[in-house]
Amino acid sequence: MNNSVVNTGRMVWAALRMLLVLTVVTGVIYPLVVTGIGQLAFHDKANGSMVKVDGKEVGSKLIGQSWNIKGTDKPDPKWFQGRPSNSGYDPLSTGSSQLGASDPTLVKNVKAAKKQVAEFNDVPQSEVPKDAVTGSASAIDPDISKEYADIQVKRVAEHNGLTVAQVRKLVKDHTDGRTAGFLGEPTVNVLELNIALKELARN
Repeated sequence: MNNSVVNTGRMVWAALRMLLVLTVVTGVIYPLVVTGIGQLAFHDKANGSMVKVDGKEVGSKLIGQSWNIKGTDKPDPKWFQGRPSNSGYDPLSTGSSQLGASDPTLVKNVKAAKKQVAEFNDVPQSEVPKDAVTGSASAIDPDISKEYADIQVKRVAEHNGLTVAQVRKLVKDHTDGRTAGFLGEPTVNVLELNIALKELARN
């Protein structure tokens, strides 16, 4: 009986020591090491890839945001617009609409959005790319296709007192190529593009 109690006590003590060691290693040392590596090797990304203008944070280049007329839900014609967002670009509420490609509601919404985008940019509906009328899986995609940026050039130029050539060059300068040269498609970060647009219009 005494041996059984002693053995049980030893096992409990060994388990507690193991718990303590693993807690320190996985709960303290490992997170500190990973955080340190992140701060040293990937400082910008580890801190949210925040974008600053005149020393003030204006957003993250990893998270899309609204470019509406202040105080309304209407898109501001002087800015490049991003992809539609099912969550209002809320990073705490990501996710798609969960509607299937053949869902009547989705089909109806896409058709309405396509008409709206075409009218807003004064282009034929046939020129409206898919990412202009469909949200991403995360609902906070910060990038748009070059095709979507291109159909917005004329509108943006007119509302900012710039030439089409100036704005078209701006889009070209802010177009990122395929990852590793062959993965995905060229994209344009809307936040960075609009910051550059604001600077160009101010000069």
